[in-house]
Amino acid sequence: MKIKNMTVMAVEIPLSKNFGGSRYNVTKRCTIITRMETDTGLISEVYNGDNRDHMPEVVDIIEKELVPLVIGEEIFAVERIWQKLFKQAEWNRDRKLVMEAIACIDSAIWDLMGKAAGVNVCRLLGGYRQELPIICIGGYYEEGKTLSDLGKEMERLKNAGLAGCKVKVGGLSAEKDAERVEAARKGAGDDFLIAVDANRGWPVSEATRFARMIEKYNIAWFEEPCHWYDDARMMAQVRRSTSIPIDAGQSEATSAGVRRLIAEGAVDIVNFDASEAGGITEWRRAAALCALHDIRVGHHEEAQIAMHMIAAIPNGVCVECFEPARDPIWAEMIANRPNPKNGIIQVPQGPGFGLELNWDMVRRFQVH
Repeated sequence: MKIKNMTVMAVEIPLSKNFGGSRYNVTKRCTIITRMETDTGLISEVYNGDNRDHMPEVVDIIEKELVPLVIGEEIFAVERIWQKLFKQAEWNRDRKLVMEAIACIDSAIWDLMGKAAGVNVCRLLGGYRQELPIICIGGYYEEGKTLSDLGKEMERLKNAGLAGCKVKVGGLSAEKDAERVEAARKGAGDDFLIAVDANRGWPVSEATRFARMIEKYNIAWFEEPCHWYDDARMMAQVRRSTSIPIDAGQSEATSAGVRRLIAEGAVDIVNFDASEAGGITEWRRAAALCALHDIRVGHHEEAQIAMHMIAAIPNGVCVECFEPARDPIWAEMIANRPNPKNGIIQVPQGPGFGLELNWDMVRRFQVH
């Protein structure tokens, strides 16, 4: 069963407001849809990524460099295909974009393998369970948003069937953000997962001070607490100073980056992002590495594929999504999206990723 044709298209949807964290702004939701067909007529349609600035370059890499390398390849030769594609990252340029491009192709191949085998990708990867907790990324900094508003947001998410929320921190002082975490916990109650994400916002001293102030609120993890330039060493220092588990990995472009975090003693949880770093094939290596070191595994965004991956392994934590205003693609572009209930989402049981896309919406927001 060989790859016969492949096309990609970029989608860009303006958002109603800025969904920013401590070190970034988000005013649009972007993704790349990959359509791959075999010589037997099997078709994959998947989407990957949230690159808001370089989508045209990623599409260009796929169309001009990667597609010619995969046409005619057997779909089950996924490791051989991946190695061929990875060699394109050796050229002197922004290699992260190449890894995002590889992820689009690799995810489509895993979708096709599942369809050829008649099982979902979760079962291909290990099939440990077919449901898992789902949390929301929220608690954003917004002009005029009060502590009371933040508490009500947590209550609303809980009532919507979500298991928890990852709250944005790192953009204010440790004291001010600790007040926000307190408000979130009060609004959510004790039986709701609260994690915090600083997006590499603080030096060690501020991150440590903040962690100690919020330990009493039963925090599930503290994500990317420290500045980017020496993050592994600095996170290891914070980790030694707090009982809160430390989470990182979404900023890594390869599984070798995950190995660096583990070797430094920097993490309790790794949220390596398959759509940012070479797809499911490379994510599988990172997940195996974590298993060998008794480290739990999450995933940054991308619930449409992460459900299958995290549910497949015994050390998986949960899957992440956004509210509809932040991610209209998750909310509206999947025609058969499962809905969470009591904090749990069911993994789609259709073959592959089981995705059915809303093509009216795709065509409306396609970037030409």
